[in-house]
Amino acid sequence: QVQLVESGGGLVQPGGSLRLSCAASGITFRIYDMAWYRRAPGKQRELVATITRRGTRNYTDSVKGRFTISRDNAKNTVSLQMNSLKPEDTAVYYCNADSDYPRGSYWGQGTQVTVSS
Repeated sequence: QVQLVESGGGLVQPGGSLRLSCAASGITFRIYDMAWYRRAPGKQRELVATITRRGTRNYTDSVKGRFTISRDNAKNTVSLQMNSLKPEDTAVYYCNADSDYPRGSYWGQGTQVTVSS
C-alpha cells in the first residue's frame, strides 16, 4: 500500500537543471522526514539532501548552493531542484521517507539522472 514514486530524471548537459519529484501514498506524509539519496556507478549510496517534518533542510557539501529540497505536505510530495549540474551528479536518485515513531522507512524505485555533453 505504501508507495514512493520518483519522476523528473533524464539526460541533461553540464550546467543544466532538472527538478525531481517524489509522490508518496499510503503514509501520513506530514510526520515523515524526507530525503533524497543517490547511487553513482561503482560508488556507495550517498545521502544528498534531507528535509525534516518541521522543514529543516540539510545537504551534502558537494551539492550545497546548487540543489534545493522542498516538500508540499498538502500534495504529499518532496522535490529536489538541481541546478548547475555536473557530470559527477550522474546517478540513480532515490526518495526516502523515514519516521521514528511510529517506526517506518520506505524507498522509491529510483530515477536516473545523467549529466553529459
